[in-house]
Amino acid sequence: MASLNVNGKVYQAEVDARTPLLWALRDTLGLTGTKYGCGVAQCGACTVHIDGVAQRSCQISVGQVGGKKITTIEGIAQNGVLSRVQQAWLDNEVPQCGYCQSGMIMAVTSLLKSNPKPTDEDIDAAVTNICRCGTYQQIRQAVHAAAKKA
Repeated sequence: MASLNVNGKVYQAEVDARTPLLWALRDTLGLTGTKYGCGVAQCGACTVHIDGVAQRSCQISVGQVGGKKITTIEGIAQNGVLSRVQQAWLDNEVPQCGYCQSGMIMAVTSLLKSNPKPTDEDIDAAVTNICRCGTYQQIRQAVHAAAKKA
C-alpha cells in the first residue's frame, strides 16, 4: 500500500513500490490525463509536477514519491478556472491530436514558474516534450501569451 499526495488529496494505492508513477496515476487512481507515450522518459507525454518540478512519471517509481506533492494535469485548474497556460492553449488553438498536450502544459507551467518571460530559445531548451503533430510554433505563441498574463 502506498500513500500518494496527488492534486492536494491523499490516496492509498494498492501498488508495488516499484510501479511507475504513471501507471499508479492512470490505472489505480483513474487520473488518465497523464499519458503514456514512450515509457523511457523521452517524449514527455507523462509529465507531472513532483514538489513543483516537472518530471516524467514513466520512469519514477511510486516508492520514490512517498511524502512528495504530485500535481497532474487534472490539478492545475483552480475552482473550475483554467490556468493561464491552459487558457493560452485554447486561445492559440495549440492542440491538434491532443495526445502530448497534457505533458506539454505541465512542462510549460513549470517553465513559467522558473522563467516568467522566456525567449524562444528558453522554451526550446526547457520544453523537450515531443509533439507528433508538430505544433511547436503554436506552443511558443501560447507560452508567450501565458507569460504576458503573469
